[in-house]
Amino acid sequence: MSQIGIFYGSTTGTTEEVARRIGDKLGVAASDIHEASSLNTECIIRYEVLLLGSSTWGAGELQDDWYDALKTLKAQDLGNKFVVLFGCGDSDSYADTFCDAIGIIYEELKESGCTFCGMTDPSGYTFDKSIAVVHGKFAGLPLDEDNESSQTEARIDKWIAQLRTECIH
Repeated sequence: MSQIGIFYGSTTGTTEEVARRIGDKLGVAASDIHEASSLNTECIIRYEVLLLGSSTWGAGELQDDWYDALKTLKAQDLGNKFVVLFGCGDSDSYADTFCDAIGIIYEELKESGCTFCGMTDPSGYTFDKSIAVVHGKFAGLPLDEDNESSQTEARIDKWIAQLRTECIH
């Protein structure tokens, strides 16, 4: 099985909880689930697959821990890495910036040489606009624990099945 590291930025604990749920479903050890603030060169080297999760704040802003973490990632050669994105947002109150953090991380890393996987069809999501939508698909898995939590398990399960065909073996 691929060596997987999960890194999350979470201010209120929602994205952390989602990261742990994803980790459980993938069989990732708790010791391989980290706060984004602890991301360092050793972590990047250790993992073949990097799952990166962030909540979206304010008017489409990245969670604070990701600013330094992205600098660390961009300073590395990610040419042999799979990068998988997920995020939490509020599609009701912030319908025009829903899960923008996924899009911000994607934009920051798209020239890094990594291979992205886990793009998600936006059908079935309720939102107006998101920079996380790239070439007609979300650049990762968006989740709305505020308004659509009843769909989270099914969305995670479908996404993990997709990851197992794309990049997690």
